[in-house]
Amino acid sequence: MEIDSEHPPFHALRQIYQVLVMYYLDGKKQSEIAAETALSVASVNRLIRQGKESGMVEITIKSPWLSAHQLESDLAALGQLQEVVVAPNVARSDEQSLQVVGAAAAEYLLSRLKDGDVIAITGGKGVSALVDALNPSRKYDVQVVPALGCVQGKHYTDVNHVASEMAARLGGHAWQIHAPLFTDSTEERDLLMRINAVDQVLQKAREATLAVIGLGSIYSDNASYYDLNLNARQAAARIEHSGARSELLAWLLDEQGLPAPFEDNQRLVGLTLPELQRIPFSMAVVAGRDKVDPIHCALQGNWLKGLVTDESTAAGVLELAAATGGNHA
Repeated sequence: MEIDSEHPPFHALRQIYQVLVMYYLDGKKQSEIAAETALSVASVNRLIRQGKESGMVEITIKSPWLSAHQLESDLAALGQLQEVVVAPNVARSDEQSLQVVGAAAAEYLLSRLKDGDVIAITGGKGVSALVDALNPSRKYDVQVVPALGCVQGKHYTDVNHVASEMAARLGGHAWQIHAPLFTDSTEERDLLMRINAVDQVLQKAREATLAVIGLGSIYSDNASYYDLNLNARQAAARIEHSGARSELLAWLLDEQGLPAPFEDNQRLVGLTLPELQRIPFSMAVVAGRDKVDPIHCALQGNWLKGLVTDESTAAGVLELAAATGGNHA
């Protein structure tokens, strides 16, 4: 029966409540409610609107993106970051999770990419996942340049391969570096860095407007640092003694995010950490619980301006920060 002005307020409110329960809790269509209550569809619509306006309806949205949004805010505050993107954990495996993070990173990169950009890039599984997910709607007049020397063997450690793939997908130009990531001595490193062909590539990387980088673990079972430095496993005791906790740009960092006193840090062919810091925007693309410590170390050193990761990894970083002193210096 239609509600009208002759109904006492109690009955009017009761009818609104009945309609709201049928619509929001029972999930019935307005036409079904109208048939069951002998109301018109217009009256059902009006009662729902009156219930909402009177404060009888409170809508709570539960979504993985809500917790992700809070994690983004907390991580940005912790690391003084310009941008944080946290992908929700909707995947069942680490590999699928990395693909989700790579897709989120690719979407974010395209949202800020413009013609004329120079992108400094490293290898790494996270960076490779970003490249694989790139599907731009147009070509970009950009340059993609290695930020460090090359390690052959696996496609994701070969920075020339990763740079070429990114440039091909974006429609831009890729630079190639013809130098190893590690030399046999500091003297050889200094000599190699002075070679014109190598210096030109690294100088272009220093002029980058964007940097897309990975972060490496040291102590996990699949520690990625040893994919970059093939001889480092023989120096595991010295690495541990140096206080190294993670890898950034192939530099080993201590728990404060500073270069660890490990001799291989002096044999690196690539950008220095201060040079990375001077690039207007640099973002790391990482996923997995074994990346918690590397992310925390990088944030401690203030080396990054952006981060793309997954929900559980982000939560792990915040838990670690709280356990080791809370506020970021």
